[in-house]
Amino acid sequence: MADYENLVRVLQEQIAGWEGKPSSGSSGFVVQVGDSVATIYGLDRAVYGELVDFSSGATGIVLNLEEEGVGCVLLSGEDLVREGEEARGTGKVVSVPAGTALLGRVVNPLGEPVDGRGPVAAEEYLPVESPAAPVIDRGSVNQPLQTGALSVDAMIPIGRGQRELIIGDRQTGKTALAVDTIINQKGKNVYCVYCAIGQKSSSVAAIIKNLEKFGAMDYSFVVLASASDSAALQYLAPYSAVAMAEHFMRQGKDVLVIYDDLSKHAVAYRTISLLLRRPPGREAFPGDVFYLHSRLLERSAKLSDARGGGSITALPIVETQAGDISSYIPTNVISITDGQIFLDSELFNSGFRPAVDVGLSVSRVGGSAQSKAIRRVSGRLRLDLAQYREMAAFAQFGSDLDKATQDKLAQGLRLMEVLKQPQFRPYAMEEQTAILFIAVNGCLMDVAVEKIGEFARGFLEYLRAHNQGLLTAIAESGATTVEQEGELRGAVESYKQVKR
Repeated sequence: MADYENLVRVLQEQIAGWEGKPSSGSSGFVVQVGDSVATIYGLDRAVYGELVDFSSGATGIVLNLEEEGVGCVLLSGEDLVREGEEARGTGKVVSVPAGTALLGRVVNPLGEPVDGRGPVAAEEYLPVESPAAPVIDRGSVNQPLQTGALSVDAMIPIGRGQRELIIGDRQTGKTALAVDTIINQKGKNVYCVYCAIGQKSSSVAAIIKNLEKFGAMDYSFVVLASASDSAALQYLAPYSAVAMAEHFMRQGKDVLVIYDDLSKHAVAYRTISLLLRRPPGREAFPGDVFYLHSRLLERSAKLSDARGGGSITALPIVETQAGDISSYIPTNVISITDGQIFLDSELFNSGFRPAVDVGLSVSRVGGSAQSKAIRRVSGRLRLDLAQYREMAAFAQFGSDLDKATQDKLAQGLRLMEVLKQPQFRPYAMEEQTAILFIAVNGCLMDVAVEKIGEFARGFLEYLRAHNQGLLTAIAESGATTVEQEGELRGAVESYKQVKR
């Protein structure tokens, strides 16, 4: 009844102010406004996703096409919009600036700078919604994207063009792993985009400060839709980020995009949908919430050489509740991506960081892109860890263990210690190879468990000082020879003599 009365009143006002001009069909007037959503009567020619200008100066985007009007989500100027004011379709969709001028900058989902450093000089403007690259334009994922985290690069490798989900409870190191990955791209010709969705501005400021500290903002930029921004901007943020990334991909460049996080993105979309009076489904999410993330993540791709060979690698982050990866949004995103890195809260609280649960983590693509040197030693690593977990569970029930079992447990303990890694200390590929080789081949059995981390870091420093040529050769070839492995064995024995 209230809607009917609003419509009648607004119509009467429109008739009273009518100047006899014929309607073009691309204009209408606001019937109702509130909670960042405006219901507009008219706009007969509007299309889904079209930008709408209001006479008050506000802008919105059409998300509902109804029989006699449209539902419009306001992107800016919500406080200015009044019932009865005119709204005009622009015939355009939301577009964002793209180009190298974005590097080092912090922008909102509309591409407007929020870092107080002046306007962004765009090379071009790209629509936030665009179709993903067709299969015929894609190439195989065969080049590694190193995260710098030993446990990830060895057992859950990521290739350029892959979509690898980072999933886990709150405070388990998801963002830390993503930030370390950005820092590790220094000097590797990869542009990085950090898209913050619904995060506290103070948290994002701390992340930006760390990226600046390690020189990562030289090849990165941030798309920010903070918790204080409207649901419409939070909904738009990841699409804006990937549109900006596509500019580099089409130029043959490699791009890494972090979506932090898609759980909050889904909640923002649910908010918009309920305000637009779309019917709620499971957990009040609308029926098209799967399409929300699938059309986003499908835009990550490795283009074929004929199309320039560029790539977008996506690392979406999803937050779970009490480790439940079977809930609605996690299962949706798991089914869209090419694998997941599961971070376990118990491992995190026990001091094992990054808290990667190898049993629940998988990469369906990255093994094809893994360097030969890492692949050669990592197969043994996964097997040894699996045996260690099985024997550790068995050993709880009895203390009388034979020598072989005790050795397996001791080796497993040392492997677990090797995989512990502090934040902001990513390892290069050749360093990972050296550490994994001495760990898997039992060279650490005579080192006390509590000193493994210190020993590994000291060994790397020793190699840089005395065997830099060996590290350089492994880095250039991406593989190890029998002679180089013998040299590594000799180096670790020499280092032990120095330590004594």
